[in-house]
Amino acid sequence: MSDGGNDAVNQSEDGVGAGPSRRKDARRNKETLLEAAAAVFVTSGVDAPVRDIASRAGVGLGTLYRHFPTRADLIIAVYRHQVEACAEAGPALLESAPTPHDALRQWIDLFVDFLVTKHGLAAVLRSDQSGFEGLHAYFLDRLVPVCTQLLDAAKTAGEIREDIAALTLMRGVGNLCIGAETDPDYDARRLTAVLVDGLRSPS
Repeated sequence: MSDGGNDAVNQSEDGVGAGPSRRKDARRNKETLLEAAAAVFVTSGVDAPVRDIASRAGVGLGTLYRHFPTRADLIIAVYRHQVEACAEAGPALLESAPTPHDALRQWIDLFVDFLVTKHGLAAVLRSDQSGFEGLHAYFLDRLVPVCTQLLDAAKTAGEIREDIAALTLMRGVGNLCIGAETDPDYDARRLTAVLVDGLRSPS
């Protein structure tokens, strides 16, 4: 329980009811926390102490808990944040890469990084804990269309074969990433590069 004064302080610190500058700071804090949590999850797993995440982000525990009241809230937010980053990268790469096939290759590298570095997330997401059940559908809804866009661009350019679907490719990439979970020397990027090169149209 807290009194009205404390509530006002908490709202102000979190950007609620505050001016544009404070809201911007709150968004920046949240973004920093998500990036810090993702990095800590890679090295220490999703059960890492939240104080380590707050310390890496350079904020207090109070700020972390205002944004993410429970560990489940934080895990879900990190997962969604990483999915969004991967989704947003697809169109950007099509704009900047020399060719659509090169954009596809770079995007697959990002997708591999996402799959390989979400240490502990996969097991948590398979649990029955409330809030996790819709994340796999969210993952597919956001990333399959992006992969489809990249494949279609490469097909239109005549760079790759026509008979490959986005979900098939993503499943193949996912299967090639499995070995990285147990072998630190396993190079998933190298293997998936062979897969993507194999999509090229016969010359």
